[in-house]
Amino acid sequence: MSRMFTVRQATIEDLNPLADVFNLYRVFYKQDSNLEGAKLFLSERLKLEESIIYIAVDNGTDAIIAFTQLYPTFSSISMRRAWTLNDLYVAEHYRGQGIAQLLLDQAKLLAKETKSKGLSLSTAVDNEVAQKLYERNGFIKDEEFYHYDLQV
Repeated sequence: MSRMFTVRQATIEDLNPLADVFNLYRVFYKQDSNLEGAKLFLSERLKLEESIIYIAVDNGTDAIIAFTQLYPTFSSISMRRAWTLNDLYVAEHYRGQGIAQLLLDQAKLLAKETKSKGLSLSTAVDNEVAQKLYERNGFIKDEEFYHYDLQV
């Protein structure tokens, strides 16, 4: 970890400032701002322990300036746990300082500590900055399987 930033697991006490950053993340992905909805969604994930959320904190201001959220899943083929890195966001003012790498390192550590098969993720086709980060960290673009979504 950097002297300027600390990465740690979020708790329910982090809800309000985390929701602010989570809301910015959603707006980045062209969703309407909905701070109350963000608080409710994150509160449920934290209280029900349905995800692991790591936050990056600016040591100078104690502000939450980035986060990543991981959801557990399982691989029947390998008969092992796996993690879906569903969200990773760094507030615009803090980009380019290695914070995304710190969060990604923490996610990789979680995967190792839980003896999981690994991490999987999706990112926008036009998010080339994120793609470069993931590829630099050994993520391989899936060209073997098609992925489908069904909206219900």
